[in-house]
Amino acid sequence: MRAEIGKIIVGQTDLLELLLTAVLADGHVLLEGVPGVAKTLMAKLLARTLAVPFSRIQFTPDLMPADVLGTSIFRQNTGEFEFRRGPIFASVVLIDEINRAPAKTQSALFEVMEERTVTQDGTTYAMQEPFLVLATQNPVEQEGTYRLPEAQLDRFLFKLRVGYPTLAEEVQILQGHHAGFGGTSLDSVQPILSAADLGALRAQVRQQRAEPNILEYIAKLVGQTRAHKALYLGASPRASLALLNGAKALAALRGRDFVTPEDVQFLAPSVLRHRILLTPEREMEGGTPDEVVQQIVQSVEVPR
Repeated sequence: MRAEIGKIIVGQTDLLELLLTAVLADGHVLLEGVPGVAKTLMAKLLARTLAVPFSRIQFTPDLMPADVLGTSIFRQNTGEFEFRRGPIFASVVLIDEINRAPAKTQSALFEVMEERTVTQDGTTYAMQEPFLVLATQNPVEQEGTYRLPEAQLDRFLFKLRVGYPTLAEEVQILQGHHAGFGGTSLDSVQPILSAADLGALRAQVRQQRAEPNILEYIAKLVGQTRAHKALYLGASPRASLALLNGAKALAALRGRDFVTPEDVQFLAPSVLRHRILLTPEREMEGGTPDEVVQQIVQSVEVPR
């Protein structure tokens, strides 16, 4: 999958590793970055490497929950209502600019992202496996956007920051474009994994070993977010589970059958940054969630 995505994307190796980790850990991902850093392209490429149904939803201020989930329509020939499924019924769903939809539409995602079901008119519809939501948002544009509620942010396994390329990577992008490779078609990226293949890999990930001292280490890290003086809101036990599941997947991706403290440390910012809230005083001082997470990681004794 790395090689296929690498046909189009230059650099972003850590980001790609984190995306693959989320796929193996069966978790949703929120991609945040300024315009032009290939957030949407990265999500589309990841979806193309999986041989599963894909859909894309462009969130806008006038989007309604029924536009996402589906709606019931009346069939005159049968005299009955029939549920017409919305674009959320796919295995990989790309939600572009998720923060452009109002809270009512964003709330429609609560059930489907956590419980993998959609309930309409008293009937519950189960999502097919795998089910993965990849959402993007722009952190700098405020007009016409809505802040995601904490309850929804908590449903994302990772919040990943898509940064600018390095100087060498940007030169490589320019060289490729100048040589005529800048318009490489997405069709050159081929599916690598079927739904059954991914299910088998996820089953292996769940069998990864995590020693009791690793579990205690994760609990201490997350627990410290509830006691840190710079935080108004700490992370929930769901964050502990996300850190454990992510660490298992990362360990498998790196060729091990056991989790190490380094796996946990590597994932801590991606798991925690969107689940904690700074105090107003810390925000006014210019602090960031990543700085606090780094302080917590440095303050908790590492198991050996």
